[in-house]
Amino acid sequence: MRDPNNVFHLAIPARDLDETYDFYVTKLGCKLARRYADRITLDFFGDQVVCHLSDHFDRDVNMYPRHFGITFRDKRQFDNLYKLAKQRELPFFQDLSKRFQGMIEEHEMFFLRDPSNNLLEFKYYYDDRMMY
Repeated sequence: MRDPNNVFHLAIPARDLDETYDFYVTKLGCKLARRYADRITLDFFGDQVVCHLSDHFDRDVNMYPRHFGITFRDKRQFDNLYKLAKQRELPFFQDLSKRFQGMIEEHEMFFLRDPSNNLLEFKYYYDDRMMY
């Protein structure tokens, strides 16, 4: 079981740290924790994402099997992030949609694409028992 004092860590490739900073910090609102010549470390909604400078990033992407993101418990927070992404004209890989309509696992979701083609999924389940 997760201890709320612990933080999940994810490392992803970044082709350019300035554009990565602009996307995650300036536009998406994440907090910069550290910056070095070869990486930036972010507070990504309470967890740690490290963007490592790399020439090895996906040039052609699909949602599956590789993406990451946040599942919100609070619908207002989900809606507010969606509105922010629209207002700041963040690049959508897939706009707002619903999956599994009429089923207990029905949820809303959208995907953003960062400057290095990493896909970020944000979702909200109507029944929070379906979050895992």
